[in-house]
Amino acid sequence: MTPMILAAEGTPNPLIPATYDIVWSAVIFLIILVVFWKFVLPTFNRVLDERAEKIQGGIEKAERVQAEADAALAEYQKQLADGRAEAARMRSEAQEDGAQIIAEMKQQANAEAERIISQAKAQIEAEKQAAMVELRGDVGGLATDLASRIVGESLTDDARSAQVVDRFIADLEASTPAQSVKES
Repeated sequence: MTPMILAAEGTPNPLIPATYDIVWSAVIFLIILVVFWKFVLPTFNRVLDERAEKIQGGIEKAERVQAEADAALAEYQKQLADGRAEAARMRSEAQEDGAQIIAEMKQQANAEAERIISQAKAQIEAEKQAAMVELRGDVGGLATDLASRIVGESLTDDARSAQVVDRFIADLEASTPAQSVKES
């Protein structure tokens, strides 16, 4: 049988080409294949390689930028942590300084209070002594007058009146501590 299949009437089948067409098509296909293989495919591969290199360069650049960004973020976080630590240290120092100032102020206030109290005690003691001297003079004068009336003689003699006054005050002082002990 021939490669051509005849239809029922004997005409060639239009779907199957003739042998010379197949041969010439194969030759042209081989020529196109060789041209494509020699010229187009290397150019195509070169363009793809260039594109792959650009993409790889872009990826490397992105990785470098990402690494720099990560380093900057780490530095920022370190600085932030350092700043927080410094702020905490300063706050702690301020609290300690405040406590120290308060303690010093309390100490000064206590010292001032003690000074005022001692001055007041000294002033009270001085006034007490002044009052005692004045009272001794007044009591002496009253005692002299009273003794003059009781005795019926004049005690204008200073030595005698001083002696009477001193004895009276000594008796008065001797009785006063005994009373203050009883009151306590």
